[in-house]
Amino acid sequence: MKLKKDFIHINDFSTDEILELIDLTIEIKSRFQKREEYYPFKGYTLAMIFSKPSARTRISFETGFSRMGGKAIYLGPEDIGIGKREAVKDIARVISSYNDIIMARLFDHAHILDLAKYASIPVINGLTDYNHPCQIMCDIFTIFEKKGDLDNLKIAYVGDGNNIVNSWLILAQRLSINFVCICPEGYEPNNELMEKVKFTGHSTFELSHDPIKGVEGADIIYTDVWASMGQKSEATAREKIFKEFQVNSKMISNTNKDTLFMHCLPAERGRETTDEVMESSRSIVFQQAENRMHMQNAIMLKICEKV
Repeated sequence: MKLKKDFIHINDFSTDEILELIDLTIEIKSRFQKREEYYPFKGYTLAMIFSKPSARTRISFETGFSRMGGKAIYLGPEDIGIGKREAVKDIARVISSYNDIIMARLFDHAHILDLAKYASIPVINGLTDYNHPCQIMCDIFTIFEKKGDLDNLKIAYVGDGNNIVNSWLILAQRLSINFVCICPEGYEPNNELMEKVKFTGHSTFELSHDPIKGVEGADIIYTDVWASMGQKSEATAREKIFKEFQVNSKMISNTNKDTLFMHCLPAERGRETTDEVMESSRSIVFQQAENRMHMQNAIMLKICEKV
């Protein structure tokens, strides 16, 4: 019996597979821009489970899958009370009997692990509180698209050491990058992942609490909201703690390079970054958002062995 392929963490793919996905995304994006007829998922259904809502995740998966000939089914919190109204392992087996792929955007990382364990069809992690692998795969593709290669680039993340940073640290165990996380004390990313990056030796990693020195020489500055969904009660307190970590024109000028700006969205303009930066020629935020669809399409093709 052939084992199914899931995408729960970035390191579910080897280094070679990640590079192959970048090449495949170039091909898929070109097909879409040319409006080619391309229907590898004709007759397939994608079940999309959302405990945590998101415009970009739903639109990018639903649009991408439908344009490849498939049908995507949205299942919101009112449809499935995952881990509450029904056991995750029961949901996994029921949905597997009706569909071909599951994509889930959840709070609890243990739930995505259980979905993958008990589902008989491929499962894609659309986000959990621990990581956001589809986002970072799209991000590294966007950087490659803009820079032409990934050699000797410094990527500086400024803000909360959240699931986005965790995913960058997992990617750093597969690809060679120079990554620095710049955050207030007490808001560091997962300690085990930081140690694994150092142990594997693929990448350089630095943890900094100095937003001025930390971004020096950065090719990319990346940020995210200071209080993620589920942390909004902390927003006022965090705004005071993070105020020196705002990505603004002054910070970007301190890099002494033609630095590009990235944000996974949604952005709270005036907090973690400014309107001026978001609308500047340095911003590749909306190219990054578009590429979510193209990279996710490549991932679905890969795990379903359609390539």
